[in-house]
Parts: sequence; structure tokens; C-alpha cells
Amino acid sequence: MAMIEHPTLDMERQLATQGCDVVIGCDEVGRGALAGPVMVGAAAMWSRDLAAAQVPAGVADSKLLTEHRREGIVDELRSWCAAYAVGQASNAEIDEWGISHALGIAALRALNDVERQLGMDGPAGSGRRVDVILDGPNDYITKTMNTFDAPALPIPVQVSCKVKGDRHCATVSCAAVIAKVTRDHLMVDIAQGNPRYAPYGWAHNKGYGSAAHRDAIARLGVTPLHRVTWHLT
Repeated sequence: MAMIEHPTLDMERQLATQGCDVVIGCDEVGRGALAGPVMVGAAAMWSRDLAAAQVPAGVADSKLLTEHRREGIVDELRSWCAAYAVGQASNAEIDEWGISHALGIAALRALNDVERQLGMDGPAGSGRRVDVILDGPNDYITKTMNTFDAPALPIPVQVSCKVKGDRHCATVSCAAVIAKVTRDHLMVDIAQGNPRYAPYGWAHNKGYGSAAHRDAIARLGVTPLHRVTWHLT
């Protein structure tokens, strides 16, 4: 049986020693879904707090946790962060821009929210440096900054990509769990709020391409929440 890796604050602390004032972990959810938005979670810690900070018990890559476990720890993770946010890009935006740009916009929406929560849009942000640890090998944040429809951040961020960051970095793992729970709740609410969507099974598959979901698309067609530029059946 494979051992579950427990995230640490090692990379966050390393960035703090290099001069950053805030470290923000980011991770996405919903990239591969057929319906609904893509979301990017952002979880921030002040560098000054990292030396004494303890990683919350039970935090791990959100994909390694059961839905019940994620629900059980999400409030603790939200309280642990100095600030957190979840940005999203809709299925229509994904169809218009493509998934990479949509991910970047969702991330920048989350980062903009977090920086404002931390007062970076006021005197507290003067001279500050903000570093981001982004899960995965591709920096879709930097290439999206200052492009069309991208929110202008109070403080531009410096991005470091970390493959399997959600397994190794506590802020990234925290962001992943918060984003996953947020998106799951949204898809369940949508599924339960309109009988039109019931046949697609989003309360269970959360918009991903399960056999039942693809079968419903083949029988009933697409809805306004499907990504119509994707291979759906």
C-alpha cells in the first residue's frame, strides 16, 4: 500500500528567506470536466508567520482525500490561512478563450481577492513582494497577467511551479481542498436547483465525463453549462 505524502512548509519557508512577504499556494479543479466552471484556489500565508506555523493535521492532496474527509477539514484550513479565495472561469469563458487562458483568469481573480483581503491594495502593500507556488509544470498565471480580461493585481506576483505541489506544499494542498469543496458544492447546488440538469448526474460526477453523463449528453444534448468546444460524447 502506497504511503500518503504529507505536505510541509519547506518551500514556503524557502521563499520567505529569499525576501517574499506573502506566499500563496494555488491549485486548480475542474480542468477536465465537461460541464461547469474551472476554479483555482489560493491560500495565503504571511512569511513572518511561517517559522512558527504548523501544518494542519490531516491535510493532504485533495485527490487523496475522500469527499467526507475534505468536508471535515475545510473549515480548519480556511481558518489556518491568512486569507483564501477561489476564482473561477465559466464554461462559456473556457469555450471562448481555451482552458489555459481560462485557468489563468480564474487564478488572477483568486489572487486579486486574496491580495485585497490582505490590504495589498492600500498602504500595507507598499513595497511588498508576493510569491505564488503553483501546482503543476505550467505557469498559466504569468502568461495571463496584463492580457485581455485579466484583473490587475495590486501587486504583481512571482510564480514558482511545483510538480505535485498539492502533495508537497501545505499552502497548495490547502488551496486544492478549498477549491475542490467549493466547486463540488456549486455543482451539487446546480444539479439540485433545476430539474433540467438532473439526468446528467452532476450531484455525483460534478460535471466530469462519467459514462452516465456522456450517455445523457448523447440522449438529451448539451445544456447551457456544457463546454461545447470539447469532445462531449
